[in-house]
Amino acid sequence: MAKYLVQGGLPLAGTARVHGAKNSILPVLAGSLLNGSKEKIRLKEVPLLGDVRAMLSILTRLGAQVDREGADLLLQTGALDCYHVPDVLMREMRSSIFLMGPLLGRLGRVRICYPGGCAIGKRPINLHLEGLQRLGAIIEERDGYIEARGRLRGSEVPLVYPSVGATENLMLAAVCARGETVIQNAACEPEIVDLQNFLNTIGARISGAGSSMIKIRGGTELRGGSYRVFPDRIVAGTFLLAAAVTRGTVTVEESVPEHLAVLTGFLKRAGADVAVNGSAVTVSAAGRLKGLSGVETGPYPGFPTDLQPQLLACLALAEGDSTITERVFNTRFHHLPELRKMGAKIELHGHRAAIRGVEGLNGAVVRATDLRAGAALVLAALAAAGESEILEIKHIERGYDRFPETLAGMGARISREEAVREEASLG
Repeated sequence: MAKYLVQGGLPLAGTARVHGAKNSILPVLAGSLLNGSKEKIRLKEVPLLGDVRAMLSILTRLGAQVDREGADLLLQTGALDCYHVPDVLMREMRSSIFLMGPLLGRLGRVRICYPGGCAIGKRPINLHLEGLQRLGAIIEERDGYIEARGRLRGSEVPLVYPSVGATENLMLAAVCARGETVIQNAACEPEIVDLQNFLNTIGARISGAGSSMIKIRGGTELRGGSYRVFPDRIVAGTFLLAAAVTRGTVTVEESVPEHLAVLTGFLKRAGADVAVNGSAVTVSAAGRLKGLSGVETGPYPGFPTDLQPQLLACLALAEGDSTITERVFNTRFHHLPELRKMGAKIELHGHRAAIRGVEGLNGAVVRATDLRAGAALVLAALAAAGESEILEIKHIERGYDRFPETLAGMGARISREEAVREEASLG
């Protein structure tokens, strides 16, 4: 067990370089299974996040060869020989569901248990299963397992909701299907574009990613190649919000500014200064932010749900009242009791959080309940008076690489320490 110790009250000042996007690299790793040749795939500058390690463990168990060369990963998946994803690994993360598409397409069969991941609300996989059935898969669910089999064929697949995960899973499956597949009402997130670019690099024929209609011409044999995923827009946004909440100045280098446009728009409305210079985005806040009303999460290009907890932590210290409505995940407010321990005044009304800004927060012992909630608690601790302990940081390290080191490089007083269990003494 480990924890973060944070001594708050210091404005951040400096630059941060953002690692590759977690939400891109995981489906890309799953997509590497589609390469049946002896050629290797090189993925450049891959952060060894907790979720990445879990996915690599799964790939290895399925028969892939995984090597690390500096910051790059080398993958050889020609010897793939297993269609059953081990239960213990499947339950470690939600993103393991991406393995259904490539395994079914490559081997004609896949068996998985229901995936795990953060407890942030219901995330039904019915869209994945219904889409695969439209491609010809025969699916059976029993005793906590899902098994799919069959030879896939291209088809039109309308999604009732633009689910990122379902869109990506269907893209991965359709690469192996006979004929053309058209995904309608597809998700438009940048990570969808990233996956398309990767798959086309290794020989797929996909167009339309970033729009609501994606076309995949299946049946091509994939090969090796070299690819680097987009910078992580959620990590970039977290660092920009860290500048705002600590009343500091932070520049995020090598970002994609358009991916951050909704967030920076909110920061401008709240009174922060925002400057864009090429791929660098700088946020400065000399004083308290102003409250924001009417913030709602939604599919891209809307405000990302993965930045909602961090923005909420900032607004807890803003001047005036704010509201945030969560439209994507139904219970993404588990961290509110932890923020209240620090002095935040927040009331929850269904999917809507009403925030009354306070002048200051106080350090406390708090517990990360999920990945983004944990990041939000770090931001609150950076701004709070006194020392905070953040427990259960395993959640945070699923998506942030060298998080305390990067923050410390910008002036934060934060350290990672192993937590010691206190054993009850026997009299």
